[in-house]
Amino acid sequence: MTTSSTGAPSRRPGDRGDLLDPCCPTRQLLDRVGTKWTSMVVKMLAEHAPGELRFAELRRLVPGISQKMLSVTLRSLVRDGLVARRVEPTVPPAVHYRLTELGLSLEEPLAALRVWAETHMPEIDRNNRLALADESSPSQDVAREDPGTPGTAAR
Repeated sequence: MTTSSTGAPSRRPGDRGDLLDPCCPTRQLLDRVGTKWTSMVVKMLAEHAPGELRFAELRRLVPGISQKMLSVTLRSLVRDGLVARRVEPTVPPAVHYRLTELGLSLEEPLAALRVWAETHMPEIDRNNRLALADESSPSQDVAREDPGTPGTAAR
C-alpha cells in the first residue's frame, strides 16, 4: 500500500481487498467459483467425500445442469486444483471426480453462503416484490428531490 500526497493510503493494483482491481485475489476467486453450478458441484462432491462420483452420477445429483455445463464446470475445477479426475481405462472410459484437500476447504465458506442465503432470501424476495409493485403502479408526474442536490430531480 502506498500513501497519496494527502497522506491517505492508496491501493496499488493487486492489493488485497481491492475488489475493483481485476488482480484482486477475492475477485479472481469469485470469477472462478461464483457460479451456481460450481457451488452445487462442490456441495455434491463434498457430501460424497472422500469418495468419488462419476460424471453421470453428478449430472443426476445437480438438477437442471446440462452435460456441457457440467463438463465445463468440472474442467475448470480440475484446472484450479479443486477437483481430482481419475479415468479408468475401460470401454467406454469411466471418469471419477472427487474434491482435493483444497476443494474440501472451499466447502465451508460455500456452506456459510448457503446458510446466509437461506436466512435472507425471503427478505430479498419480499424487497423485489415491493420494488416491482412500485414500478408497475401508476405514477404521478411529480419529480422527486435528489437528497444530494437541493432543487434537482432524481433521475
